[in-house]
Amino acid sequence: MIIIDITEIQDIHFFFKLESFKEVYGILWVFAPIFILVLGITISVLAIVWLEREISAGIQQRIGPEYTGPFGVLQALADGTKLLFKENLIPSRGDIRLFSIGPSISVISIIISYSVIPFGYNFVLSDLNIGVFLWIAISSIAPIGLLMSGYGSNNKYSFLGGLRAAAQSISYEIPLTLCVLSISLLSNSLSTVDIVDAQSKYGFLGWNLWRQPMGFIVFLISSLAECERLPFDLPEAEEELVAGYQTEYSGIKFGLFYVASYLNLLISSLFVTVLYLGGSNISIPYIFVSEFFEINKAYGVFVTIIGIFITLAKTYLFLFVSITTRWTLPRLRIDQLLNLGWKFLLPISLGNLLLTTSSQLFSL
Repeated sequence: MIIIDITEIQDIHFFFKLESFKEVYGILWVFAPIFILVLGITISVLAIVWLEREISAGIQQRIGPEYTGPFGVLQALADGTKLLFKENLIPSRGDIRLFSIGPSISVISIIISYSVIPFGYNFVLSDLNIGVFLWIAISSIAPIGLLMSGYGSNNKYSFLGGLRAAAQSISYEIPLTLCVLSISLLSNSLSTVDIVDAQSKYGFLGWNLWRQPMGFIVFLISSLAECERLPFDLPEAEEELVAGYQTEYSGIKFGLFYVASYLNLLISSLFVTVLYLGGSNISIPYIFVSEFFEINKAYGVFVTIIGIFITLAKTYLFLFVSITTRWTLPRLRIDQLLNLGWKFLLPISLGNLLLTTSSQLFSL
């Protein structure tokens, strides 16, 4: 006969509860960075919408959204709530599957790209060896969603809008990729973390902006065209009677296209910061602040917060430039847009890549 003490049984139960608690805690800890990233992206999109309305109101000397909440900060949230509860209309003769999947592909393909962005010191969701090319590959899927949406609407104007979006994306994806390849050659890596670290030796003097000025200009123009921002918003031109591939959409599906455009603008701004503006690195040369960096190594959380703040400050500076460009420059025609991409930006980016390759070979 085996006699088991009650205290031992309680200890065994407590041990199993502790182990199960550790498993649950481990699972939650895995999803915590993803939740923080999604929450940060959502807040950033709302902030961009508010900034665009306020900046455009200032440029055009008109009253911006200032009645919904303090300084109009709740206006974007009110618009999202309205789109969420509006009726979703589906064309009777359209392809329902393509019509429904198209907006989701556009949003999901952009959100995945945020996983390789180093927001701060050791604060990146996934440090991949091919981080920048993952962004290019994933972002190339978004135009497929636009083309599916235009074709699934069974509307010739929507289909033409989808074709224009695909043609524009292909035209400017190649110069953008060549600029990214030049940065990868300078940094000897395709990892976004390594690219940021390679610019951290001499503060702002080590930024790729000074070593790749032509590549920076080409990347800037190509990223605006990829985001379909003025003066490159040909797929959904505001002066037309129809809204391109969005013509037949309403409710939350239309809201997904709206969110995708700002998500794409934010990820492009972040990559400008990472590739050309030093990312989360402080702009003061390392030799002058060695003691400060030693303190930072001891307090990792403080370093991460400072890095995130620096990254967002540089990102929103580029966002201000892109928003100001939208409300300043006139729109291009489709032939001017394609000529700019194929006849000017492509040769310049290719020449920049050849110069970078030659300099790297001579430095060996």
